[in-house]
Amino acid sequence: MLSPWRGLAFLLLTAGLMVLEPWSAHAEAEVDLALVLAVDVSLSMEPDEQDLQRQGFVEAFRSSEVHEAIGKGMLGRIAVVYVEWAGAGYQQVVVPWTVIEQPGDSRAFAARLAASSIQRFGYTSISGAIDFSLWKLRTSGVQAVRQVIDISGDGANNQGRIVTAARDEALAQGITINGLPLMLKRPDGLWDIDNLDLYFRDCVIGGPGAFMIPVREKAQFAEAIRTKVVREIADRPRIRSLVQPTQAEGRANCLAGELRRQRSGN
Repeated sequence: MLSPWRGLAFLLLTAGLMVLEPWSAHAEAEVDLALVLAVDVSLSMEPDEQDLQRQGFVEAFRSSEVHEAIGKGMLGRIAVVYVEWAGAGYQQVVVPWTVIEQPGDSRAFAARLAASSIQRFGYTSISGAIDFSLWKLRTSGVQAVRQVIDISGDGANNQGRIVTAARDEALAQGITINGLPLMLKRPDGLWDIDNLDLYFRDCVIGGPGAFMIPVREKAQFAEAIRTKVVREIADRPRIRSLVQPTQAEGRANCLAGELRRQRSGN
């Protein structure tokens, strides 16, 4: 039979283990970066363009450049979730939060992404994508040094709340939003706008170190995505502006998409 003192010591030790166990789990969930890859699958994108976009992300996470960037971080690991979005009512997690520390983790993430089918839906709600991404960051289960939402898209916000309201809410919480405006076609459709890169610069991206990389040719997809992911992971400061040169000067109309939808009567 245990003496009172030995019994007390046993209880204290057990209690200590109960306190330390969650702390260890918490420490294991610390990452350099929590990254939401929010990818446009609206009907305005052709199926071959969506395939190229998906393959670009797959190749990025298979690449040695991404593996090296992760390994050079303070903690040497990141957490990533891959989300596809279209209109205000469609945001779909394709690959859930995944902690990537070793090259094998990154390749497994790429394999899971490559094996998933691509869905297509109507309208474009960048604000919905940002709001959903913000919720995913709040419920990620990791403690991140930095939090980034990576938005790719080929059009302006035309459904859901105003895009700048969603952007500003995310920025107020210290989150950075980067952009990949897809400019593969001339803006000749009812929903298209001129100078999508200017729109992304003024209405979508923001936060510490925010940047965008426009894609104007299909051959640029893979390199642009890999470059963007590496920069997001490495968080390397640049002397010059991180915003790429735009096609035109001046400020974009952040209601451009909503105005086009209003004119169409939809």
